[in-house]
Amino acid sequence: MTGQPIGVFDSGVGGLSVAREIRALLPAEDILYFADTAYCPYGGRPVDEIRERSLLVVNRLVGEGAKVVVVACNTASAAALETLRAVIDVPVIGMEPALKPAVTKSLRGRVGVMATPATLRAERFDRLVEHYGNGAEIFPLPCPGLVEHVELGEVDGDGVEETLKELLGPIMRAEVDTVVLGCTHYPFLRAAISRIMGPGVSIVDSGAAVARQVQRVLAVNGTVSVSGDGIFRLLTSGNAEAVGKVASRLWTEPLTAETVDLASV
Repeated sequence: MTGQPIGVFDSGVGGLSVAREIRALLPAEDILYFADTAYCPYGGRPVDEIRERSLLVVNRLVGEGAKVVVVACNTASAAALETLRAVIDVPVIGMEPALKPAVTKSLRGRVGVMATPATLRAERFDRLVEHYGNGAEIFPLPCPGLVEHVELGEVDGDGVEETLKELLGPIMRAEVDTVVLGCTHYPFLRAAISRIMGPGVSIVDSGAAVARQVQRVLAVNGTVSVSGDGIFRLLTSGNAEAVGKVASRLWTEPLTAETVDLASV
């Protein structure tokens, strides 16, 4: 990488769904992505541990020259965003479930929110419902097991279908007309979720909105890259070969991962 990259991180490869939106909007930007695969998923971990890992990862990205950092993980955003913004010297952009646009889009005011248990337990989610629920009925849906499917590169097929049918039952019975994908892994399952929920149900996520926010921040700071093709570099705390293989499938072009030991930083 020759310039200052956009740093992006997630507990695993799910944040690639956000990185691809950034790449589509800002093709000249270098992207430095960190998959904290050794600790994935974050969803079942204590808040203090998620915060500690987030600080380690973000400090590494900033140490590599990141001019802005995207916490492309709803769970990490809920646990650590305020802490990161207090101690990191570059802009830090977080994620939150796309509840506001979902409520606006819903015709019957019945919205399902798919997310990790940790995201749904967080005070940030309660505040989101309070601020943007706007009288709609909100149906939170914890989705254990989905992240693991995506981490294995399983985004369709019988196993995924079976897991989704079991998980989606409550919001299907609630007759929601809009579903929020409140984890960055879930957009890779959008086709399967849409097929099960049916054509009358809208599905929304935050990836494109976050990419636009990155663009705004870079423009304000005068740090937008405007020419050339951006380079994508992939770091992981896990097994580089395994992560690279899955990431290549999700990114739809070959990627090579590098294993990084954050404890040595």
